Amino acid sequence: MKLIDKIKEKQIISIEILPPDRGQNLEKIFEVIDQLLVYPIDFISVTRHPPVNSYIETEDRIIKADKIERPGSIGTTVALKNRYKIDVIPHILSSFMDKFQIEDLLIDLNLIGIENLFVVRGDLKKENVIARNGDFNYHQNSAGLVSQIKEMNNGRYLYQSVKTSATDFCIGVAGYPEKHYESPNLYEDLKYLKGKVDSGADFIITQMVFDLKVVKNFIQKLKKLSINVPIIIGIKPIVSLKSIYDLPKRFFINIPENFIKKMQQAKSKEEEFKIGIKYMANYIKKLLELKVDGIHIFTMGKGESTKALLKEIYY
Repeated sequence: MKLIDKIKEKQIISIEILPPDRGQNLEKIFEVIDQLLVYPIDFISVTRHPPVNSYIETEDRIIKADKIERPGSIGTTVALKNRYKIDVIPHILSSFMDKFQIEDLLIDLNLIGIENLFVVRGDLKKENVIARNGDFNYHQNSAGLVSQIKEMNNGRYLYQSVKTSATDFCIGVAGYPEKHYESPNLYEDLKYLKGKVDSGADFIITQMVFDLKVVKNFIQKLKKLSINVPIIIGIKPIVSLKSIYDLPKRFFINIPENFIKKMQQAKSKEEEFKIGIKYMANYIKKLLELKVDGIHIFTMGKGESTKALLKEIYY
């Protein structure tokens, strides 16, 4: 089912998972999902990871290879879809495959019945990440990939003059309530987001955000820019002081001071966990009261805190 159709019926709750590490199977992921699907989950998104320059030492030489640490994104997507009969949304990266490779991937996804996609550029922070900036055969941003998918939805494939069978993808893109770390300011970042929506994006999933005021401000600014597609707010269960100080370094986000003070009062790891879950559940309830279209929970492969959060929300 297309996500935009599901949103017309209800506010949704979804989760994001990582594919397994190279060489690992899906058993641990299945164990996590089995626990979480006790609760009403509307879809699962599966991340995709860029190739990085790796150096592999053999007996007689060192080999340089383009290696993906977590391959299997599409395999994980299909496995979850078949096992749980749930909508699964694969991430599609714009910067690490050429346009024909992307077209081939989209053809495969269409043939296996995937209806929803989440388009992101891909993380370029690491020095060893491989990207083809400036190469015409590669998209320079996610707006270009959105346009390519939209063209396929209209039956137009790359460099073909004859109209062919159309795909029917529902396209999601990323939004950043506190701006993308590369943008000089929020306004410039929102203009870029508008470009993605104008290119054909159907919905937005935000970076994790933990401040209700920031969310309200973000939604108001989107309306002023006539960005009217559904908005799903991203969150991650924060259940330790360590996470409070680690997450801003990794994701360029802010943590509200009142939450930090509550966590600092905890006298044990167990108390930190309980305070974190209670705070997050209350925050989600306020977001839903704000009439956001949905909540997207970044699990980071950890099921315990997500399960505790879902239990607190639903019971």
